[in-house]
Amino acid sequence: MKTKYKFLLLVILAITTSCSDYLDINESPNSPSSELVSPDLILAGALTQTYRTQSRTMNILGNVMMNRWGANVNAFTGGFSEEFSLAIDNNFYSGIFTGLYLSTANFQEIIDNPGDEYANHKAIAKIMKSFYFQYLVDLYGDIPYSQAHQGIENLTPAYDDDKAVYRQLVAEIDEAISLIQNQGTSAVAVGAEDVVYNGSMTNWIALANTIKLRILLRESTKAYDLNDAESATYLDAQFAALDGATFIGSDATINPGYSDGEVAQQNPFYAIMFSNDESTSVNYNFYRGSDYAIEYLKGNASGAVPDARLTAIYGEDDDGGYTGHVQGADGDNSPATLSPIGPGLVINSAQDGYIMLAAESLLLQAEAQLRGKISGDPQASFQAAIDASFNLYGLSSASYNPTAPGIAWAGSDDDKLEAIMRQKWTALNGINGIESYIEFTRTGYPTGIPLALTAQSTTRPKRLLYPSSELTSNASNVPNVTSTDAFATGPFWAQ
Repeated sequence: MKTKYKFLLLVILAITTSCSDYLDINESPNSPSSELVSPDLILAGALTQTYRTQSRTMNILGNVMMNRWGANVNAFTGGFSEEFSLAIDNNFYSGIFTGLYLSTANFQEIIDNPGDEYANHKAIAKIMKSFYFQYLVDLYGDIPYSQAHQGIENLTPAYDDDKAVYRQLVAEIDEAISLIQNQGTSAVAVGAEDVVYNGSMTNWIALANTIKLRILLRESTKAYDLNDAESATYLDAQFAALDGATFIGSDATINPGYSDGEVAQQNPFYAIMFSNDESTSVNYNFYRGSDYAIEYLKGNASGAVPDARLTAIYGEDDDGGYTGHVQGADGDNSPATLSPIGPGLVINSAQDGYIMLAAESLLLQAEAQLRGKISGDPQASFQAAIDASFNLYGLSSASYNPTAPGIAWAGSDDDKLEAIMRQKWTALNGINGIESYIEFTRTGYPTGIPLALTAQSTTRPKRLLYPSSELTSNASNVPNVTSTDAFATGPFWAQ
């Protein structure tokens, strides 16, 4: 069935767009032909296109900012110079805003379809729209939401308050769950076009609950400390409604049929590293593990112990060991051989993509349980997350037994929160780099992550700047945010 669907979708692609990207769909669904495409024919492309931005641009930025990746300065000059120096401007990683904003229009196209029979497809679209719009808020603050994706009816959408958008995302997730639970008898079953769960709506509800938990934890970061009675009342009610809910217990993967047929058909993360014949490996030769992360996983840091995930996350250097790049160091001050991205991350063209890991879900639960927001044993969730992270690489966590506060489940609640974030920093390394960067912005954990030698600021930016394309096309609405503001202010939960 999957093969049949892929062929059918590619036919639709040929009709609706000249783009040759595999399972891509028209990034501007406002063309007349888009009205002829039903939600089941849009879904796979919508899921795949948004994940492409997550696995590439967002992943790279997060891994560099969290000092997990460096550059092969022995073979390249100027690699990551802007990232290391923290030269933030309106062109800095602008592909995140444009990639997510444009591709989420496809989810809106599904949601706006008049057919009641597509309740399940609309629910999935609402869940994933919320998933990616949260990242837009987390990285930019105020964003277009209420007037977003109206096409030619509104080419200059207003920007909404980021806190208000967060509340709407929760409402949209609730609507999605209701659509699934109360679908009519005429509802069309979801099949192979669902390249995440293959039509299992039970799994989609679990993912929706997990995304909602992440949204609520972000908002609650300072709301209680600031004695914000309205927010506290709202959050208490939302957490109470989630208590006892099912969250994802296995990795949420995506695979529309990735293959080595051509570059555009490859897993998008793998395609960063290699072209389809694996003979063009410029990028693979460029990306290198950082000295800080590799030494940490070796156990060469205060409180750290040797971590077998090192051998999956990073590859051996030319001497058969593991050596990282000190971010900001040039070729004259770097080891002669450096470790590439590891075999647990760069596998083959057909490898699964990861939308959300079970480890992330369990660490979210551990934090919520530690804070008393949902019931359960936070230490058990914490350990289960570590086990899930090791299992992802086919490794056993039996020999991984740190005892230091901030790394292990020990010490004060603040120490345990840092341990949660440290494990998230490790588990998401190379998989969803941006997530732990956002969590670092939110909590300040894990501590001790050094800036690059060439950093021109003593802190990392809390947000990104709106892209130049938005300043040009929507100048009357886009907020005025300067490079200085990027380091001083973040989304509402970081204020």
